[in-house]
This record gives sequence, structure tokens and C-alpha cells, in this order.
Amino acid sequence: MVLKPLHKAPVVPTLTERFDEALRDFLGARVTDILDVSPVLEPVARELVDFMIAGGKRMRPAFCYWGWRGAGGAPDAPGIIVASAALELLHGCALIHDDIMDASDTRRGRPSMHRVFEALHREHGMRGDAAHFGRAVAILLGDYCLMWCARMFDSAGLPGGAAKALLDQMHTELMSGQYLDLVEQAMGTTTVARARRVILFKTAKYTVENPMRIGALLAGGSPALLRTYSRFALPIGEAFQLRDDILGVFGEPAETGKPSGDDLREGKRTVLVTLAREKAPAEVDALLGDPDGVERLQSLIVETGALAEVEELIAAHTVAALTALETAHIPGDVREALTGLALAATRRRA
Repeated sequence: MVLKPLHKAPVVPTLTERFDEALRDFLGARVTDILDVSPVLEPVARELVDFMIAGGKRMRPAFCYWGWRGAGGAPDAPGIIVASAALELLHGCALIHDDIMDASDTRRGRPSMHRVFEALHREHGMRGDAAHFGRAVAILLGDYCLMWCARMFDSAGLPGGAAKALLDQMHTELMSGQYLDLVEQAMGTTTVARARRVILFKTAKYTVENPMRIGALLAGGSPALLRTYSRFALPIGEAFQLRDDILGVFGEPAETGKPSGDDLREGKRTVLVTLAREKAPAEVDALLGDPDGVERLQSLIVETGALAEVEELIAAHTVAALTALETAHIPGDVREALTGLALAATRRRA
């Protein structure tokens, strides 16, 4: 008997793998551009590529891709993979700069970018202040990412004047949300309404709504579809940040890439902290930002009911978003994918 050779089914890359490949290809060319200036820039090129490729959930590219699909975009169009992946560069800029603003030591389980270059300064015995050098270089690295986001988006070759305008608006809203966040921390007090306003511009619109709308616009989506996307995206975006706030207080380093309770050490006035402060203002004010007060503040957030209240908000927002999705005029596989993304964003556990 002659045995016929076995033919293995071709391996189909996942969506995340396709985004990673697009980023790797684009960044490879940018590394050449950087090193053409000077070989001294080798650490910059290496650290940027490692940072952008080695971690991240690729949520913004995923929401953009499925926004495209819901508007009738072709599943395998290479342009949408490139355009969607470009949003990850904007995210890279935001993370690098956010870590400077928050004086965060870690990101994705490794030293934050400004700490990497602070260490490089010390290792090479450079003159001047190492911490200042690290922050200055990290600002430049974030600027690279911001500049390259637009360049990669344009390289997708899709007819997207309206989408490009929305991407520009997304940049403005993100930076504005960052400023609002800084002001709230500097003021030392906030309200739930003001904390939620920060979430709207720093997270909800930037993480879910605008990526979905950009994808839809690239595929020629209708105004009605864009409105439907917003009804789904804004509550999911807020729920995502509320979950992130819980993880910032109670999350394990393996999950968050940061030490447990890091938001409390940094003195962040999130919705979670603000709700606890409404019940125990003096104690919260005394403990917030104190490394020695993290455990007591964690207990206080539970005792005041703030944790339970935020969990209820997350559940209510998720229901509202999924209800909007049920009535959306989109293909079933798109609805299924968006439901999966919504649940993944809001059900992460500490």
C-alpha cells in the first residue's frame, strides 16, 4: 500500500499577528532612517522596536479593523491592517509620555522608557543629571511614535480624508484628556463627574469610539452606523478604564505589568478613589500618594463600597453597550467579534 503524503492546512495568522507584522515591517524601515543619521541612535531604534512589538493587547487596531468590517470592508484588505496597526503607534506615544507624567518606573513588566535611558546615562558615565536625560530622551521617543502614526496611516493607501481628519481629532482629544488628568491630580480634589470627563477623552473616545469610527469611515460607513458605533463604544470605553482603575489598585504585576497598588502610590484620583474619598475624605487624602499607605487605602476602597460601586458601573456600561450592538445593522461575525472585544476589555481580573 502506498501512503499518500499528508498535506497540512496552511497556518492563518491571527489578527494580532497581522498587526504585529505590519508594525514590524514599518518600524524596520524607520530604524534604517534613524541609523542613517548616526549609529549613536542605535539604543533609540532598539528600544522603540522592542517596546512597540514586545507587548500590548492591540485593542485599538482591533476595534478599527472590526469597525471597517461592520461597514462592509473586505476581510483581507492589506490596507486596513496597516491603517489599524498605525493606531498602536499613537498608543505607544501616549504610554511613553504618560509614564513620564506619572513618574512610573515600569510598563508592561519592564522599566519604563525614561528609566531605560536614565540607566543608560549612568552605565556610560555621562555628564549631567541621569533622570533628566532619561525623561528628555523618552519625550523624543514618544514624538517619534506620534509622527510615525500619521506616516504609517497614510502608507495604507486607503481613500480616507474623513478618517484622517478624525485621526487628527483623536490626537487632539487624547492630549486634551491628558492635560485634564494632570490638572485633576494637581488640584488635589476631584468629583466623579470630572473624573469621568477625563475617562471620556483620555480613554473611551481614544480606545474604542474613534478607532471604530476611523475604520468605518475608511470603508465608507454611513452616519447612522457611526452613531451606532458611538452608542456601543463610549460605554465600553469607560468600562474598560474603570476596570483598569481597579487593576491599578488591586492588580497583580503579571496582569498589569506594574506593581500592585501603583495608582495609589502615584496619587491618581480615579473614579474608584474619588468614590472612596466621598465616604472617608480625611483618611483618603492622608494616604493617597504615600507608599506606606497602600494596603490601608486598598482596604478602605473595599470598606467604603467604592469597589462594589465601580463594579456595578462596569456591569451597567457593558449591558448598555451590548444592547446597542444587538440592534446594529452589521454582519453577525462582526457583532460576535465586537462582543468578544467588549467582554475582554471589561472582564479582566486582578
